[in-house]
Amino acid sequence: MNKYEIMFIVKATMESSDIKKTADTYKKLISDLKGKVSEMKELGEKHLAYPINKEINGYYYVMQVETDKDAIQEFDRKIRLDENVLRHLIIRKEEE
Repeated sequence: MNKYEIMFIVKATMESSDIKKTADTYKKLISDLKGKVSEMKELGEKHLAYPINKEINGYYYVMQVETDKDAIQEFDRKIRLDENVLRHLIIRKEEE
C-alpha cells in the first residue's frame, strides 16, 4: 500500500450540505476501494487564482490516504467525471 495526498476543489456556489456530501462521497470511495483515509482536512472557501468554469471561489479539501495504485486510478477516473469538482491533484508520498 502506498501513501497519497489528494487535494480537490469543490464548487463554492453549491449549498453547504452538498459541498460536504461531495467530500464525504470521495472519502467513502477510498474506503470502498479497500483504502484508508488517515486524515481529512477541510481548508474552507478560498478565492481561486483564475476562474475555472466561470467559478471564482472554491472549497478546498486535503486527504491523506493509504491505498494501492488501482484504487487511486479508479478514484481519479470518478473524480474527473464529477462536474462539482473543479480541480484535483493526487501526489504519491515518499516512504519515510
